[in-house]
Amino acid sequence: MVLLSLLTSEAKADLRLCNKTESKVGVAIGYKDKTDWVTEGWWNLGPNSCEVLVPGALVSRFYYIYAVDYDQFGEWGGRAYMCTREKEFTIRGIEDCVARGHERTGFFEIDTGEQSNWTVQLTEPVQQGTGGR
Repeated sequence: MVLLSLLTSEAKADLRLCNKTESKVGVAIGYKDKTDWVTEGWWNLGPNSCEVLVPGALVSRFYYIYAVDYDQFGEWGGRAYMCTREKEFTIRGIEDCVARGHERTGFFEIDTGEQSNWTVQLTEPVQQGTGGR
């Protein structure tokens, strides 16, 4: 089961992601910039650690996250399909992922409510065969 907590913080304007598991986690993010959809990855977070994914005040209301648990082989995903790759990437556009040589991956949506900062906490990833991709 996915257990996901979303918290706002007054301290600093950023989009942060905290890995609240005992596993190493890889994270990709999707967002709309001024002209196009962009996906970026991978941030590798150790157990019980946090990382800033988008520094500074947030300029978009919606962000999209996909994460994998490297140790337990679970994942956090959703139905917002965007492009990814196995290795470090920045990909412009979310159309025709496979035809362009990328993978088509389901991200989950973060609605920041137009806050200038947001923190996402990942806990207990979905295990293969129990609702994951």
